[in-house]
Amino acid sequence: MDNLNFDWDESNVGHITEHDVTPDEAEETVLGDPLDVGFDVVNGEERWSYLGETNEGRILCVVITTRGERIRVLTAFEPSRYQKNFYLEWKAGL
Repeated sequence: MDNLNFDWDESNVGHITEHDVTPDEAEETVLGDPLDVGFDVVNGEERWSYLGETNEGRILCVVITTRGERIRVLTAFEPSRYQKNFYLEWKAGL
């Protein structure tokens, strides 16, 4: 997922900020070869969920969609302990 452009505005930046996540952290997680943990279609919009890490090693869950050629982060948050352990076990098995 190299050379991707992200779609940020006050709405999605404000939403992830409520979860104590920065846009940089969300982008790092998506660009860092995350684990694909889900796909859904909500109101006709495709959404992908990922577990991954920031450059500092913080594990996050990030949900994205695409808007044209851009990646739009819909939400990003600290995953549950179970999800973190699942991610770490997956990573250890690589």
